[in-house]
Amino acid sequence: MLVSASAMRDTTPTMTTILTIAGKTIHDIPSFYAEINRVFMAEEDWKLGESLDALDDMMRGGYGAIRGNESVRLVWQDIDLARSSLGLSATCAFLQAKLERPGQYDVERIDRQLSALKAGTGQTYFEIILEIIADHPNIHLVAA
Repeated sequence: MLVSASAMRDTTPTMTTILTIAGKTIHDIPSFYAEINRVFMAEEDWKLGESLDALDDMMRGGYGAIRGNESVRLVWQDIDLARSSLGLSATCAFLQAKLERPGQYDVERIDRQLSALKAGTGQTYFEIILEIIADHPNIHLVAA
């Protein structure tokens, strides 16, 4: 049985929650988190910060739209637009901003990440997001 996220929540094993990300609303990293908050955190009185670790924690469940280990079908509309918006340019800008705060981040690690990106071997922000989603076997991503 499939239900939308706005339907009454039933956590029996036969239920699949369907959540839909609107890729056309994602233009950069902040707008990605705005969309994630719209989809996953609508019923919470707080919002997820711009953090890949926080995204991973949210996907684990316990708050937001995923309350436990229930089956989730995550439909990502216009995924190619999001892939482009969270690609090389956005990732390099994200890492460059971290370099401006050397006391908070491992500068050598970030330099290696930037070098790998520029060499075509590093992960983009979008690829990291896909990896995070894939690490949660109860979440089934549907590219649309």
